[in-house]
This record gives sequence, C-alpha cells and structure tokens, in this order.
Amino acid sequence: MNLRPPVYVLRLGHRKERDKRVTTHVALVARAFGAKGFFLTGDCDEVVIESIRRIESRWGRGFDVVSCLSNWGQLLEYWKKKWVTAHLTMYGIPALEVIDKLRRIDKPVLVIVGAEKVPREIYELSDFNISITNQPHSEVGALAVFLDRLYNGLKQNIVYRDAKQAVVPSPKGKKIVSLE
Repeated sequence: MNLRPPVYVLRLGHRKERDKRVTTHVALVARAFGAKGFFLTGDCDEVVIESIRRIESRWGRGFDVVSCLSNWGQLLEYWKKKWVTAHLTMYGIPALEVIDKLRRIDKPVLVIVGAEKVPREIYELSDFNISITNQPHSEVGALAVFLDRLYNGLKQNIVYRDAKQAVVPSPKGKKIVSLE
C-alpha cells in the first residue's frame, strides 16, 4: 500500500555523547510507522547508523538512511524548492488542525524533530510547525503519534523487502517467524 504523502525524517542537532538512544529510537519509530527515510545532522554518529542498519538486516530493507549531513540548512533549502517541510514542536498548530491538509499533499514531506535547542530559522523555514501536545514531551512520542495520525494507523503491519523475520500477532507472548 503506497499511502500519501511519503515522509522522510530529519533528526536535527544530534549530540553523540548524549542522544544515541533517543536518536536511534527516532529512526526506529520513523521506520516502523512508514517513513521512507532518515537524515541525521549534528555530530556524526556511526554507532546510531549501524544500529539502524542491523535492524534492516533482520527486519528488511526499504528505509533510506543518510548517515550524516553537516549542514541542515542546505537540505532544507533543497527540500523546500520541490517539497514540503513539517516541524514537530510543542509550540506549533495542533496536529488535528493540519493533518488532513498534509494527507492531501502529493509531495514528499520532511518531518523535522530536534535534539538540541531548535534554531529559530527552523520555525521560520518550515511550511508547518505542528504540535502533538503543547506540553513538554519526547520527540520520539511526538513522531509516533504524528505518523500514526497522518496514515490513519494503516502502517501498523509493514513487512519490508528481504525481511528475514516477521512478528505474528499473538494475544499472549511473542511469536516471530522466519521468512527465509
């Protein structure tokens, strides 16, 4: 199922010594909820990138990972020429007020989530500044809720190409089957 719009996630301002786990979770949530790819800016962190690639070796390929971009401004400038940007922030417009508009856009959307303090330019350059809630919260949670709402929950059972294993829904315990 090819739902619109295709989404890519930009993790802004990754700090190598502080954000490894959260950045990995941002990428995993992006992948699990149907995003097409992931960009990382800030400190270059091959540990995070390799962690995501290890997941793909077992659970399948189809999620593009760009390991490190030195300049988020160049990516944003390039992206905005053709496509749409959406920044997830607690200061934005409530997601429920803009989600239908985003669903109707037939262009890729770059969803921006911060790590460190987000520069003012991100708020100004983004086509949408979107809040999931106006209370302090995790960027991982915000991304999961946003993608689930954007795709109406229809990306819950993704199986990527070349997957070696898959989960079989089970009311008790866990069941994983080999696809090889």
